[in-house]
Amino acid sequence: MRVVFLLLLAAICVHAAPAKLVGAVDSKAEFSGSRLFAVLDSVGGPGTWMEWDVNGIRDPSVMGVLDPLLKSSNKPKMVWVLSERKLPLLCALLPKGAGEVLVFYELKALDAKPVPLEMNRVLNPEVVFRDYRQVSASEFVHLDRPSLKVSANDKYIRFSYSKPDATPLRFDRDFEKKTTVEKKNEINNYRAFFEYEYALMLRAFVQSTRALFNWQAWHWYMPAFNAKAMISDAELTAIFKKGVPRSPIPYSGRRRWAASG
Repeated sequence: MRVVFLLLLAAICVHAAPAKLVGAVDSKAEFSGSRLFAVLDSVGGPGTWMEWDVNGIRDPSVMGVLDPLLKSSNKPKMVWVLSERKLPLLCALLPKGAGEVLVFYELKALDAKPVPLEMNRVLNPEVVFRDYRQVSASEFVHLDRPSLKVSANDKYIRFSYSKPDATPLRFDRDFEKKTTVEKKNEINNYRAFFEYEYALMLRAFVQSTRALFNWQAWHWYMPAFNAKAMISDAELTAIFKKGVPRSPIPYSGRRRWAASG
């Protein structure tokens, strides 16, 4: 398989949002799965490529690249976006004769305006795929680990296990006896833990579904979209002051999204 990677100096100016074509990798035959993701990893580095959802919110910067491609006879087979860098990358997998080509564009920004999260209700194998199967309008079961279940709607995502972890989340009953500095450290530690769980949730569920939410996968990471969804220091303080262990759900209630178990 002949592979060519070219760095191009010319920029493609699009009215919606400028983008720069930065390279291409082609193959005389269709990419194998391992080769395709090896190329994505080599270009993206440690970042995570997230699949673009045709039914999700359409960032103007992304559509500035995709609109001409989607209107052509040479439509993309798949599209990914990588946001974990100074300037986001977009990659489109295009047919090329008997083979394929991966084309990479550098975007100035991901620029969709925040909108409330919504969830599609249609029970369809083409909607929830890869790691989960949908068993009701809001319930999902992991294909390989049926003890892992997910309850999801446009207000929260909740993970649960039929065989829960034997080591529950630690809860400090002496929170009120701590100094101001100790309380702040405790809150920071819990918030860091919840943010870690949130990141796991995104990779474990949101990024393994398609057409389930109106947000693209990268919107879940963007402060403009998720800032109001994160638990606050004031809420954590109120929980600890009650002195009663919470349900093992890091984020719960209205407009909170996280993993639990």
